[in-house]
Amino acid sequence: MELIALKIVIGLIVGTLIGLTGLGGGVLLLPLLIFGMKVPAIIAVGSDAAFNFLTKIPSSIVHLSKGTVRRKVVIALAVGSVPGSIMGVRYLQHLRVLYGDGVNNFIKTAIGVLLIIVPALLLLQRRIEAQVANRRPTAKSFAGMVVIGLAAGFLVGMTSVGSGSIIMMLLLLFYSYPPKVMVGTDIAHAVVLTGVTTFLHFRLGNVDPSLVGYLLIGSLPGGLVGSYLSTRVPVLWLRRILCAILLATGARMLWAPPIH
Repeated sequence: MELIALKIVIGLIVGTLIGLTGLGGGVLLLPLLIFGMKVPAIIAVGSDAAFNFLTKIPSSIVHLSKGTVRRKVVIALAVGSVPGSIMGVRYLQHLRVLYGDGVNNFIKTAIGVLLIIVPALLLLQRRIEAQVANRRPTAKSFAGMVVIGLAAGFLVGMTSVGSGSIIMMLLLLFYSYPPKVMVGTDIAHAVVLTGVTTFLHFRLGNVDPSLVGYLLIGSLPGGLVGSYLSTRVPVLWLRRILCAILLATGARMLWAPPIH
């Protein structure tokens, strides 16, 4: 019973922080599952992908209804991200066959690297936005978006991190869209990418349905609470503090002793 309560509380914390700061669920949830609950890294990745998929569906529906989704961009990204995710998951499975439970050490290292890169990019996001605000898009091609999707899909397949944060940053760097359209398009594509990734991990037994269920029980009210508090607390400073914590967590993952 205590373990169930802990899962719900973690879901509540993550949901609140997502609603409050807009940070992606992957970078927030994975460290809590791996370090806090001692969930094997490969199960944490699969379950996190399922959690992200289910929590992004309502937001994507809202953005579609408001017309803030560029469907052609979603398709272009998905053309790359779907095969990218397949390659990422298959690569993990290949490592699992070769090294058994040692694959968890590889996943922890990969997540550790991303937990340093993603928060660092988020800390620089406002500066990047200011620099690119008045320039023309540096890329317009369908092929360019496919490449972005392919790279992000591979990372998401291996780690479940990047379906929102990394793609958003790459779109910001290479394409010019209004902020609401950028967010809506990113979320709609994330539903496609995390949906495919969840299916692949589920087939391999890397998703814990009960864990995902309890996390959702906590995260749904947490998201409402976070959204309510977002206008009442200094969100910018909270994002900076969280990014600093995530940087430290990523460093810890990189230097933590390997699992034998």
